[in-house]
Amino acid sequence: MSRDLNNPFSPFTGRRCPEGADEGQRHHGQKMALPLTCLPASGVEPPVSTRAADPRKRGEESLPPAAQPFLGFARLLRRYGFAVAPEQISGFMQAVTLLGPRSMADIREAALATLAPPPDRRDEFEAHFQSHFYGNTSAVVEGEAEEETRIKDDGGADNERIEAERSQEGGELSSALEQLSTRDFQRDDDRLTAFRRKLSSALPTRRSFRTVRTASRGKLDLRRSLREIVSADGDVPSPLLRRRQTVPRKLLLLIDVSGSMKLHTADYLKLAHAAVQGADRAEIFTFGTRLTRITSALRIRDRNQALARAAAQVDDWDGGTRMGPTLLAFLSVPRFSSFARGAAVVILSDALERGDHAELETAIRRLSARAFRLSLATPLAGDPRFRPATAALRAILPDLDDLIDGSSLTSLADFILSLARPAPAASTIWKRVS
Repeated sequence: MSRDLNNPFSPFTGRRCPEGADEGQRHHGQKMALPLTCLPASGVEPPVSTRAADPRKRGEESLPPAAQPFLGFARLLRRYGFAVAPEQISGFMQAVTLLGPRSMADIREAALATLAPPPDRRDEFEAHFQSHFYGNTSAVVEGEAEEETRIKDDGGADNERIEAERSQEGGELSSALEQLSTRDFQRDDDRLTAFRRKLSSALPTRRSFRTVRTASRGKLDLRRSLREIVSADGDVPSPLLRRRQTVPRKLLLLIDVSGSMKLHTADYLKLAHAAVQGADRAEIFTFGTRLTRITSALRIRDRNQALARAAAQVDDWDGGTRMGPTLLAFLSVPRFSSFARGAAVVILSDALERGDHAELETAIRRLSARAFRLSLATPLAGDPRFRPATAALRAILPDLDDLIDGSSLTSLADFILSLARPAPAASTIWKRVS
């Protein structure tokens, strides 16, 4: 097949680099823009000023200049609290490549389809798009960068520190001010051995789609039965049966590590370590002003080592409280929200939300729709005079299955071991008390 010399893309059918583009060169006199997939030449040495001294920037050297704005837009969204995963960034750039793009509308549609901004932040997403690609800085929503919720998935500790001169003694001092610190856990004897031993068999169960062989009370295993008939020369043996397997449900613990909960955080982490060691599928997250997954750290068998590893991963010890935004950030990551689907979810928090509680109400409603059972364990319920009288608690109470005392390890362990037993809804119980 002959090639058209006037068409640098011939005879290729897909979008490929023109001749010479993969060597980092252009033909003199041509005004053809290179596709996003074209790479600089391996034999052409880049200028010294453009070399990345940081090893983390080595991947950027292979990106052509045309792809830099798209990567920068994804990073901009991350800085303002949008949950954008690396695979979403890769999908965004691939979508732009497939669309041409023929216009800015194609880039916008690719960004909406792949980066998936939440519906309640669509206006903010549009403002950032206008600011980044059109330079319209007046459209940027001011003040949002200070309220971003950062997500850490078992990563290393951040060196960033925000100073705040304050001391928090109780729930009335709850605030959204971020205060980063670390914590060391004291050694103590293992009081949770019995809880860890009983947990696996005490969790609620569900019927799996996987089947196992059974001698009775099952459905006919047609494939195995036909195999037995053939091996028996046509004789019909006793029927062979299979039944759906019963497996324990997932356990998800969401632990508040803000300043108003600092008297209980150490005990909650010990309980979480016992839960990870005792249950087959348990996930642990901490939240304050940031969301951090610490399940991997708590899989270490030695409790002191596990809690020390978790202490190094969490950056927002004893800081402010952004319960609603952090729970929405949890739900915005597909991999994280899948942990809550069909699980027994226990939130360990005083639920003292600062300011408007609309985000908290939305997050609890969405969690309740996904979870098998949603419970809130608050240390404030340890006081006999406690009533869910705050606006936030009254708003989320209809969506809670349980609102229980979280002031002691004994009460929490007993409650988690009783999750398989049915109980009246939280709103019904507290309506009687009130």
